[in-house]
Amino acid sequence: MSSPSSSDSKSAAPWASGPTPASRHLLRRSLPWLVLALLVSLVVWGLWPKPVMVETGVIARSPLTVRVSEEGKTRIRNRYVVAAPVGGMMQRVVMRPGDEVKANETVITRIVPQTAPLIDPRARIQAQEAVSMHKANRKRAVESQAALKIAADLAAVERDRAFAVKERGAVSALDLDRVEAEATAKAAELRAAEFALQVIDHELAQALAVLEQPASGATDPVVEIKSPVTGKVLTVMQESETMMNPGQPIIEIGDPADIEIEAEILSRDAVTIEAGDEVLIEQWGGADTLKGRVRRVEPAAFTKVSALGVEEQRVIVLIDLQSADGKAKALGDRFRVEVRVAVWHADDVLVSPAGALFREGNQWKTFVMRDGRARLTPVEVGHSDGRFSQILSGLVVGDKVLLHPPDTVVDGSAVSTLLR
Repeated sequence: MSSPSSSDSKSAAPWASGPTPASRHLLRRSLPWLVLALLVSLVVWGLWPKPVMVETGVIARSPLTVRVSEEGKTRIRNRYVVAAPVGGMMQRVVMRPGDEVKANETVITRIVPQTAPLIDPRARIQAQEAVSMHKANRKRAVESQAALKIAADLAAVERDRAFAVKERGAVSALDLDRVEAEATAKAAELRAAEFALQVIDHELAQALAVLEQPASGATDPVVEIKSPVTGKVLTVMQESETMMNPGQPIIEIGDPADIEIEAEILSRDAVTIEAGDEVLIEQWGGADTLKGRVRRVEPAAFTKVSALGVEEQRVIVLIDLQSADGKAKALGDRFRVEVRVAVWHADDVLVSPAGALFREGNQWKTFVMRDGRARLTPVEVGHSDGRFSQILSGLVVGDKVLLHPPDTVVDGSAVSTLLR
């Protein structure tokens, strides 16, 4: 009896071929090794270092301007505070901030001068007694003046008599000097008595003025207070009708078209600023950048506490606007702006993006991209405006530097440029 395998082999066509048992055995034995080789290849490919994707900048020559940036505020250059010239009842001020005024024409308010107050019986008696005292003093001064006049006349007569007998040698030089000195002293005492009488007259007039009372039905003159300059009302300090004292402020006036900018600059930055430096005014509310010039750097600093609680020494820098096209006419008093003062400028310097530079210790360094590799290069840096820095040595025009390189980049790392 024949087996099934022998019958299958006899029924198969002679040209049909298939895997032999040996080949099938070899395939089963090599398949795990192929899978292992594929896994090793994948691991090696995954662990193989890949280029780090970076951004690059190009070293070039261009103008560079270093500016000091700080917040500032506008202020009217000349401000005028109108005060009460006399004491009295002031009428209500109807003007409001922003109203226009003309010099010596616009009436700001009116003041009725304060009348003399009524005195009580006790004060009247005291005033009457003061008048009587000054009258008595005047009589005494008159009598004293008369006595001094007699003494002065007698001294003058004796002096004239002494000079008359001088030629005959009847009077010595010592007696002559004594007589002349006495006559001069008596004349001086007489003049002093005359001045004392004038003082008593003034004191008597003051004492009589205390007793005077305003006549019934008499009206005091009204004092009109007019604007001293042409401009606009800035602040109304006293609006309501009230009793005013002399010198009490009423209203503040200025010209909003005549404004300047006040910036509080750190003292370490202020030492680099000089009068005449160019200034750019930004963040003032308009789309364009305004131009200005530094007019004055005040010589004294002051202490200011920052938002973080740090004490800072700051200096006030005054800036004049130079925009003649009227763009800044919308600016008013105490408006916030941002100023950028130019403290250094060069027309042609070698510059690098500031983001490509970093410090290691006291040395500035950067990564230069050469042949797909990052090369750590020391450089010497000059001035910087925050975006670009002046390169004094270490780089040349056309070098590609890495911008903000990640911590994974070291000297010799493979890098690749990001497409931008």
